[in-house]
Amino acid sequence: MAILSRSPEQGTRRNFLGTGSMALAAIHAGSAHAVFSSSTEAASAEDPAIADRSLCIDTHMHVWSGDADRFPFADPNYAAPKIAATVELLIEEMDKFRITHCVLVQTICHAWDNAYLAHCLNKYPDRFRGHGLIDPTDEAVAERLEYWMTEHRLVGMRFSPIYYVNRDEWMTSSAAVELWKKAETLGAIFNFFISTPQLPKLEQMVRQFPAVPVVIDHLARIDLKQSDPLPEFQKLLALAKYPNVYVKVSELSVLSPSAAYPWSDTFAWVKRMYDAFGPDRMLWGTGFPGATREQAGRPTLTQELDLIRQEIPCFTPEDRKKILGTNAARLWKFT
Repeated sequence: MAILSRSPEQGTRRNFLGTGSMALAAIHAGSAHAVFSSSTEAASAEDPAIADRSLCIDTHMHVWSGDADRFPFADPNYAAPKIAATVELLIEEMDKFRITHCVLVQTICHAWDNAYLAHCLNKYPDRFRGHGLIDPTDEAVAERLEYWMTEHRLVGMRFSPIYYVNRDEWMTSSAAVELWKKAETLGAIFNFFISTPQLPKLEQMVRQFPAVPVVIDHLARIDLKQSDPLPEFQKLLALAKYPNVYVKVSELSVLSPSAAYPWSDTFAWVKRMYDAFGPDRMLWGTGFPGATREQAGRPTLTQELDLIRQEIPCFTPEDRKKILGTNAARLWKFT
């Protein structure tokens, strides 16, 4: 999720920080070096969270360019980030914490121009896979998918219906049908940032196109503060019957009503998801640019790793290996 200034007219967009304007102000005031150093140097070489050298894949990470002339920040509604989050900074963090690979998800500040993402994939093809952004309302959306996948090494796209509340007709439009057909042909993977009321529309497409893998972010942003979240959560669990649907165990810090690590008030919901989807279709993702964790008040990477390795009680040791690495390696073809 990008750390950006929001324009007043963007009220339908979610708050990218999830921690309020104070965190946003801190990010814009901080220096890139200080933020990155403090977030990564907190863990020593003896830290058990980074001692495991086995396969470890973060399936939800963002980077953005440090060169606005070469890779412009194309979305006019967002100012250029004030903190660096280049792919080289990410690799430093990955290496320190023994993260072997990442799935890069295009950030909104570069909008529909995935050039910097493509640059990262070309420069470090063994470490990364990439999901771009394309305008889902574009009638030529299938052509855009083909262009970025065939010309620039992207493996798929991320779509964000959550930004289109009451404007999400594109999800099941004729252009969307062509998009999913093209995805079948190209072997694309789709990533959805979606709210629970929108899941039935996604289910229509999942049912129609069983060969297209679909990854759902952040437990579909279920609101656990409501009096009874279960009816809405059932819409996510209903997708478990489709073997092409995967779910990310990500952003529990945002979903947790208490917001207190290790967010144990979310564990019963993770268990429901585990029982429905099974450990082979669950993925780990931190959902935040590594260079900005501390200034945004987000969990440390040590906490994110410990969450899977130690804290969530329903995971067996074998489950943890799958969720932290082998499932993603199979889906995104990391070798």
